[in-house]
Amino acid sequence: MIEIKNVTKIYNGEKNAVDNISFTVNNGEIFAFIGHNGAGKTTTIKSIVGILDFEEGDILINGKSIKKSPIECKKQMAYVPDNPDLYENMKAIDFINFICDMYEVSKEVREENINKYAKMFEMQEKLDDYISSFSHGMKQKIALIAAFVHNPDVLIMDEPFVGLDPHAIKELKAVMTELRYDECAVLISTHMLDSVEEFWDKALIMRNGQ
Repeated sequence: MIEIKNVTKIYNGEKNAVDNISFTVNNGEIFAFIGHNGAGKTTTIKSIVGILDFEEGDILINGKSIKKSPIECKKQMAYVPDNPDLYENMKAIDFINFICDMYEVSKEVREENINKYAKMFEMQEKLDDYISSFSHGMKQKIALIAAFVHNPDVLIMDEPFVGLDPHAIKELKAVMTELRYDECAVLISTHMLDSVEEFWDKALIMRNGQ
């Protein structure tokens, strides 16, 4: 569960990029976070995952505060940013295993999940290639595989459909539906309404930080 409680983020001491917002994403729920560029969605997401600090309010991940218990919160989350910034000097499989190591994923689980998601996103034959050789869409797929491979309790994605081919978009929707059944809390930030409107449980529209 993600609980946003009266969160305010101020830039340069004067602009409220996020202005006293509150909402909840329950377990087993797909939550669409909608708004134009500059509305405050990415700032909110970066606050949720612990990248940005915020001036007022609190954010709880399954009851724990991201301010007070950042490591405990991050252990439960997977985050896919709008522009995946991966380690390009690594092979894809090494990067995914690095993520598995950080989340302490067992050998059996990681092998099963890597095979499952690499096949789903048609990346089996690319896992031994260096990330520097990948297109934006391929990097996005590796970021998605790395997010799913440790079976997160909370999944947060910022514009996940951008750069993906139609098959990958279809498979991503299938994974999100599967995670919903596994009681994962899923938050998707997007401006592509047609990509999420058929399967969201709740939608929140953000405008000018509100």
